[in-house]
Amino acid sequence: MDLTGRIIAVLQPRSGVSARTGNTWMTQEYVMEIPGQYPRHMVFNIFGEDRIKQFNIQMGEDVTVSFDIDAREFNGRWYNDIRAYNVTRGVAPVAGAAPVAGATPFPPQQAAAPNDSTSPFPPAQEPAGEGSADDLPF
Repeated sequence: MDLTGRIIAVLQPRSGVSARTGNTWMTQEYVMEIPGQYPRHMVFNIFGEDRIKQFNIQMGEDVTVSFDIDAREFNGRWYNDIRAYNVTRGVAPVAGAAPVAGATPFPPQQAAAPNDSTSPFPPAQEPAGEGSADDLPF
Protein backbone atom coordinates (compact mmCIF):
# COMPACT_ATOMS: atom_id res chain seq x y z
CA MET A 1 0.00 0.00 0.00
CA ASP A 2 1.10 3.60 -0.56
CA LEU A 3 0.18 6.81 1.25
CA THR A 4 1.35 10.35 0.61
CA GLY A 5 1.71 12.95 3.33
CA ARG A 6 3.98 15.15 5.41
CA ILE A 7 6.27 13.94 8.22
CA ILE A 8 5.18 15.71 11.41
CA ALA A 9 7.27 13.77 13.97
CA VAL A 10 10.48 11.77 13.93
CA LEU A 11 10.63 9.59 17.04
CA GLN A 12 13.80 8.39 18.75
CA PRO A 13 15.37 5.25 17.28
CA ARG A 14 15.29 2.09 19.37
CA SER A 15 17.91 -0.62 19.23
CA GLY A 16 18.90 -3.80 20.99
CA VAL A 17 20.35 -7.25 20.67
CA SER A 18 18.23 -10.21 19.60
CA ALA A 19 17.97 -12.78 22.37
CA ARG A 20 17.48 -15.52 19.80
CA THR A 21 20.27 -14.75 17.30
CA GLY A 22 22.55 -12.35 19.18
CA ASN A 23 22.45 -9.85 16.28
CA THR A 24 21.93 -6.14 16.88
CA TRP A 25 18.78 -4.47 15.54
CA MET A 26 17.46 -0.90 15.13
CA THR A 27 14.03 0.54 14.38
CA GLN A 28 12.69 4.08 14.12
CA GLU A 29 9.11 5.37 14.02
CA TYR A 30 7.73 8.36 12.14
CA VAL A 31 4.36 10.13 12.21
CA MET A 32 2.88 11.17 8.88
CA GLU A 33 -0.10 13.48 8.36
CA ILE A 34 -2.29 12.55 5.39
CA PRO A 35 -4.06 15.65 4.03
CA GLY A 36 -7.78 15.92 3.42
CA GLN A 37 -10.88 17.60 4.76
CA TYR A 38 -10.20 15.71 8.00
CA PRO A 39 -6.42 15.06 8.09
CA ARG A 40 -5.37 11.63 9.32
CA HIS A 41 -2.21 10.56 11.08
CA MET A 42 -0.25 7.33 10.69
CA VAL A 43 2.70 6.01 12.67
CA PHE A 44 4.99 3.77 10.64
CA ASN A 45 8.37 2.28 11.33
CA ILE A 46 11.51 1.44 9.41
CA PHE A 47 13.46 -1.59 10.57
CA GLY A 48 17.20 -1.81 10.09
CA GLU A 49 19.94 0.75 10.58
CA ASP A 50 20.92 0.61 6.89
CA ARG A 51 17.38 1.47 5.74
CA ILE A 52 16.98 4.22 8.33
CA LYS A 53 20.17 5.85 7.00
CA GLN A 54 19.19 5.17 3.35
CA PHE A 55 15.77 6.86 3.64
CA ASN A 56 17.08 9.66 5.96
CA ILE A 57 13.55 10.97 6.64
CA GLN A 58 13.44 14.52 8.00
CA MET A 59 10.73 16.49 9.80
CA GLY A 60 8.44 18.46 7.44
CA GLU A 61 9.24 16.44 4.31
CA ASP A 62 6.51 15.47 1.85
CA VAL A 63 6.89 11.77 1.14
CA THR A 64 5.11 8.81 -0.35
CA VAL A 65 5.53 5.74 1.86
CA SER A 66 5.11 2.18 0.58
CA PHE A 67 4.32 -0.10 3.50
CA ASP A 68 3.02 -3.47 4.63
CA ILE A 69 0.55 -3.95 7.47
CA ASP A 70 0.78 -6.90 9.81
CA ALA A 71 -0.70 -7.67 13.23
CA ARG A 72 0.69 -9.64 16.15
CA GLU A 73 -0.70 -10.92 19.43
CA PHE A 74 0.94 -10.23 22.79
CA ASN A 75 -0.62 -11.22 26.13
CA GLY A 76 -4.08 -11.59 24.64
CA ARG A 77 -4.06 -8.21 22.83
CA TRP A 78 -3.48 -7.53 19.14
CA TYR A 79 -1.18 -4.82 17.79
CA ASN A 80 -0.77 -3.47 14.24
CA ASP A 81 2.66 -3.09 12.73
CA ILE A 82 3.00 -0.70 9.77
CA ARG A 83 6.45 -1.23 8.30
CA ALA A 84 7.73 0.94 5.44
CA TYR A 85 9.80 -0.72 2.72
CA ASN A 86 10.18 2.28 0.38
CA VAL A 87 10.06 6.06 0.78
CA THR A 88 9.87 8.51 -2.14
CA ARG A 89 10.66 12.18 -1.47
CA GLY A 90 9.37 15.43 -2.87
CA VAL A 91 5.91 14.20 -3.79
CA ALA A 92 3.61 17.01 -2.72
CA PRO A 93 0.29 15.68 -1.42
CA VAL A 94 -2.79 16.77 -3.33
CA ALA A 95 -5.08 18.85 -1.12
CA GLY A 96 -8.11 16.84 -0.07
CA ALA A 97 -6.79 13.55 -1.41
CA ALA A 98 -4.85 10.67 0.07
CA PRO A 99 -4.03 8.20 -2.68
CA VAL A 100 -4.24 4.62 -1.51
CA ALA A 101 -3.19 1.87 -3.87
CA GLY A 102 -6.18 -0.14 -5.08
CA ALA A 103 -8.75 1.88 -3.15
CA THR A 104 -11.71 3.70 -4.64
CA PRO A 105 -12.92 6.74 -2.72
CA PHE A 106 -16.50 6.68 -1.49
CA PRO A 107 -18.84 9.18 -3.18
CA PRO A 108 -20.19 11.92 -0.92
CA GLN A 109 -23.43 11.01 0.81
CA GLN A 110 -26.48 13.02 -0.18
CA ALA A 111 -29.82 13.13 1.56
CA ALA A 112 -32.49 11.53 -0.59
CA ALA A 113 -36.03 12.74 -0.77
CA PRO A 114 -38.54 10.37 0.93
CA ASN A 115 -39.93 9.03 -2.36
CA ASP A 116 -36.75 9.45 -4.41
CA SER A 117 -36.19 6.43 -6.67
CA THR A 118 -32.41 6.62 -6.02
CA SER A 119 -32.86 6.01 -2.28
CA PRO A 120 -31.34 2.71 -1.09
CA PHE A 121 -34.39 2.12 1.16
CA PRO A 122 -37.97 1.47 0.09
CA PRO A 123 -40.50 4.21 0.82
CA ALA A 124 -42.12 4.13 4.25
CA GLN A 125 -45.41 2.23 4.39
CA GLU A 126 -48.46 3.63 6.11
CA PRO A 127 -49.35 1.53 9.17
CA ALA A 128 -52.11 -0.99 8.62
CA GLY A 129 -55.25 -0.93 10.74
CA GLU A 130 -55.40 -2.19 14.33
CA GLY A 131 -55.01 -5.99 14.64
CA SER A 132 -53.20 -6.43 11.34
CA ALA A 133 -50.88 -9.43 10.97
CA ASP A 134 -48.06 -6.98 10.04
CA ASP A 135 -48.49 -4.97 13.24
CA LEU A 136 -45.45 -5.02 15.52
CA PRO A 137 -45.73 -3.87 19.13
CA PHE A 138 -42.58 -1.73 18.93
